[in-house]
Amino acid sequence: MIKSELIAKLVELNPALSRRDAERVVNAILDEIVDGLAQGKRVELRGFGVFTVRERKPRISRNPSTNETVQVPARKAPHFKPGKELHERLNRNYRGDQDGDNTAAA
Repeated sequence: MIKSELIAKLVELNPALSRRDAERVVNAILDEIVDGLAQGKRVELRGFGVFTVRERKPRISRNPSTNETVQVPARKAPHFKPGKELHERLNRNYRGDQDGDNTAAA
């Protein structure tokens, strides 16, 4: 799903909401998540998950086309951890085994 599909679904589920207003709502939510992460805060959406910022250490890498070593500086990267409800919903039909045998090995 892309952002425009999310906005269209929001309008479909809320006929009193105009497309422009739905777009403002979606943009406001996403902007707040990005702003919180930019400030180094943890953004938690109960039932959905938690967005955090992780520090990446500086490292030495290699340019694959020239085989030259390159120094990669430290950086920050967003990280998402799904919430319990999201995790359970994704795994609703998964029984924990791959071959149909649901017995535990003794």
